Amino acid sequence: MPPTFTPYRPGSPRPLTPHTKVEEELHDVAGIDYDRVIIKRNPSVPVLYEEALTHEAGTVVSSAGALCSYSGKKTGRSPKDKRIVEEETSKDDIWISERVFMINRERAVDYLNTTERLYVFDGFAGWDPKYRKKIRVVASRAYHILFMHNMLIRPTEEELEDFGTPDFTIFNAGSFPANRYTTGMTSTTSVAINFKRHEMVILGSEYAGEMKKGVSNKGLGMRWVFTVMHYLMPKAGVLSLHSSANEGPNGDVSLFFGLSGTGKTTLSADPNRGLIGDDEHCWSDTGIFNIEGGCYAKCIDLSAEKEPDIFNAIRFGSVLENVVLDEDTRVVDYTDDGLTENTRCAYPINFIPNAKLPCLGGHPKNIILLTCDAFGVLPPVSKLTSAQVMYHFISGYTTKIPGTEDGVVEPQATFSACFGAPFLVLHPQKYASMLAEKIQNHKADAWLINTGWVGGKAGTAKRCPLKYTRAILDAIHSGELANANYETFEVFGLQIPTSATGVPDELLHPRKAWQGSPSEFQDSLNAVAQMFNENFSTYADQATAEVLAAAPKVAVA
Repeated sequence: MPPTFTPYRPGSPRPLTPHTKVEEELHDVAGIDYDRVIIKRNPSVPVLYEEALTHEAGTVVSSAGALCSYSGKKTGRSPKDKRIVEEETSKDDIWISERVFMINRERAVDYLNTTERLYVFDGFAGWDPKYRKKIRVVASRAYHILFMHNMLIRPTEEELEDFGTPDFTIFNAGSFPANRYTTGMTSTTSVAINFKRHEMVILGSEYAGEMKKGVSNKGLGMRWVFTVMHYLMPKAGVLSLHSSANEGPNGDVSLFFGLSGTGKTTLSADPNRGLIGDDEHCWSDTGIFNIEGGCYAKCIDLSAEKEPDIFNAIRFGSVLENVVLDEDTRVVDYTDDGLTENTRCAYPINFIPNAKLPCLGGHPKNIILLTCDAFGVLPPVSKLTSAQVMYHFISGYTTKIPGTEDGVVEPQATFSACFGAPFLVLHPQKYASMLAEKIQNHKADAWLINTGWVGGKAGTAKRCPLKYTRAILDAIHSGELANANYETFEVFGLQIPTSATGVPDELLHPRKAWQGSPSEFQDSLNAVAQMFNENFSTYADQATAEVLAAAPKVAVA
């Protein structure tokens, strides 16, 4: 009998077979020339490896089996190049003209039509079937599709067969630049979302992280997926969060908020707790659900000793970005930042041994705000009142770490509302109010954890050792810190535990840990407090008196 499938012939033109439904949709909706371009939908991982190794210069396989790819000039996100289209459904919320979007869209489609092959991945954002969105990614690089294969929720064969019309489509033409003379363009990079058309267009950035934070708030499409969810979910009464989440043996859920470099991914990968997700979640009336189907971890200085779960997840099927490896052995040197400090790995969440599948959990018991204080004045852990939770959530204080964004080469203090301002679509007060209501309704405890410097400023001291931060989390999850003795930390009014199992007592209080002079500590403390106050003035007109009272009190000399 003749074969019932088309034989695999590398380099062959498109076979003379009827067009698939996906080919017809891309032709009708986007103008993709399906007779000239070979379109491969949801290729298997081995096929994506073959395609990347054959057609993408510089792509190699590491000794552990991961696909190593390079994103070109852009090795970090470009938040200043994010644009959301102003049209009737979103004009009261957000910005650029639809005409500019269509210019960029046509430029992207024209480029995609010049390629010999295109790859399509259809998957889901959101583990709760009630709220999940169907996402379609169209790209010219197999590496980008493997990235999204790992980061989106992978459909079963039945779900793929019944996928239907996507809720959002990403056109990734990142290898081709935007026209910087187009109105509204600030560079040759543009990542734009049109909620009316349910589309995202990427030009001028091959950094896979842009896709991640686009649909959700993390790679070149997933970050934009988070932005889409940040807009749609609150309108459905669901709180979208830039957070990681895990679950203890007794079903107690912890949420971790924080920007890149604060430890969300590392701290949520706890061998004693089930991982729900490492970056993007939603909190509905029934509990927490992960937006993503994978994890996107920083790799700089990664080791099996410090982070065994993440280290062991880097294997066949994972994507390594911008790492340096030995030319002969293909062993990765995770300490080498020669290309960028923002080395990353994307892997399916089931590569973590204790991942909780499906990635859903109950209402959180602990809310943990993570910060990375470069000035060494915030305590490693403090218990927050309801007003302090709101104040620090809206403030979103941390320190930018080298490599997390273009141009950041040394630590810089920054404030990012809701720990994710570049990905917010609505006013920060909207997300803050929803979080306050949920914390109150479900009686969750809240904590501020500083994973930054202790004993002095950056450059004169070291970051808080990871083993101590993990010991603090163990004390939170065991209930030890809920029943601990506390002392009040001046200026910020924070409650600091006097002891925690496995942590030196003197480390818990910044003043006691400070290695310089008392006057230097006080000056640094007041300087940080003043930065908080200046930043919060932006939101003071909409904040309650209780929240305003939670601001730090700077002593007047």
